[in-house]
Amino acid sequence: MALNNVTSVMGRRQSLEVFKQLSRHLSGDIREGFVDMVGRTPLIKLNGLSKATGCTIAAKAEFANGGGSVKDRAALFLIKDAIEKGKLKPGGTVVEGTAGNTGIGLAHICNAMGFKCVIYMPNTQSREKIDLLRTLGADVRPVPAVPFTDPNNYNHQAQRFADSLENAVWTNQFDNTANRRAHIETTGPEIWQQTAGKVDAVTFGTGTGGTLAGVGTYLKEKNPKIQVFLADPEGSVLYNYVKHGKLERRGEGSITEGIGQGRVTQNLKGRSEERRVGKECRSRWSPYH
Repeated sequence: MALNNVTSVMGRRQSLEVFKQLSRHLSGDIREGFVDMVGRTPLIKLNGLSKATGCTIAAKAEFANGGGSVKDRAALFLIKDAIEKGKLKPGGTVVEGTAGNTGIGLAHICNAMGFKCVIYMPNTQSREKIDLLRTLGADVRPVPAVPFTDPNNYNHQAQRFADSLENAVWTNQFDNTANRRAHIETTGPEIWQQTAGKVDAVTFGTGTGGTLAGVGTYLKEKNPKIQVFLADPEGSVLYNYVKHGKLERRGEGSITEGIGQGRVTQNLKGRSEERRVGKECRSRWSPYH
């Protein structure tokens, strides 16, 4: 009945093409629990922007990860790295300082893998965010919001707490390069495969720097001509660092949450990323043609 309805409206040829495209994404595989829901997200063509620019512009649908964000990838690899290095054993505790989606990803992964999860965050965060993490089983500890240079910054408190426990790890999302590795091993290869290697440029916002550095590293190894762009708020510290060699913020700052990093993290160090605006893409690609 559904097929007949579609056919009557769209015509048989057009409907078959729709179902053909759907079959590419609905492969029939059963994912093995939450951990297997991390990655393999679709790349969605933005038709309006593509038409306006004459290029194919697509967005990686990271909301399709099990926990709803790109941070699920980092969370999985931060825990995976700790297990591989013998720092985390069954029944252990994962501790992180996070004000955003990394905490949600870690809480989900900990539930799936049988670990306890403790999250330190600034007490300026929304009640809804705290309640969500607690619903996922995390032990959430809001602390006063102070600069990173202060020993009572939420990240430093998370590290001290992890150090005080047996069989516990501070995942250290900003400076643990397992974060970057997640995108070298998953996101980058997915983009390369989904674009059939015809990608010209990728653009990111940056918090920890793991996504930008990881995807950029992988894609540039495949094709050094691929350009990597950082989109940061006005007055960006990283913009001034790249352009003028100074880690300083200019202007009034930003109300954008989660991006606008004020230091060069270990995930970003050693990565030579480009930053230009209005660059014309040199060729077109489509995942469907």
